[in-house]
Amino acid sequence: METKLKPISQTGIAEAISKAQVYRYLNEPGEAESICRDILAVDADNQAALRLLGLAITDQFDGSTSDRYAEAESVFRNLANEYDRIYHRGIVHERKAKAQLKAGRLAHTILPVFEEAMRYFEDAEKIRPANNDDAILRWNRCLRLLQSRMGSEWRKEMEEFDASEGPPV
Repeated sequence: METKLKPISQTGIAEAISKAQVYRYLNEPGEAESICRDILAVDADNQAALRLLGLAITDQFDGSTSDRYAEAESVFRNLANEYDRIYHRGIVHERKAKAQLKAGRLAHTILPVFEEAMRYFEDAEKIRPANNDDAILRWNRCLRLLQSRMGSEWRKEMEEFDASEGPPV
């Protein structure tokens, strides 16, 4: 038996995109990722497949050191539209922060990741297409998450972290 990947047809790309979306909705990002890679093997610049591939990778973040943050960012850097590149890089940072939050990482390590996501969303907002508030919605969600987590435990941890750093040199 030959163990070589088989290429899909150009005419099957639209259906494959639909399947990748369905697998993401079914919380099967590995399946969606595989389909996107098949599409990109025959159409390397397919924007929908690039977008879905990056999102499928971020769907797999669990807050561990093995998360593929750099790979997701690299995929999004290949998007043709500047707004999409910036917005989706914000998504990478937001999902990274959420995964790390869920994994129980310390506040002082997560806060800068949320802030980076919010900077990307602010940059995307400045060049957003008409009637597209996605970057604003994501920025607001990040802020709400921070506000809800900045309770006494987070504030105490941040204060302890700040105090342990000592005066700037």
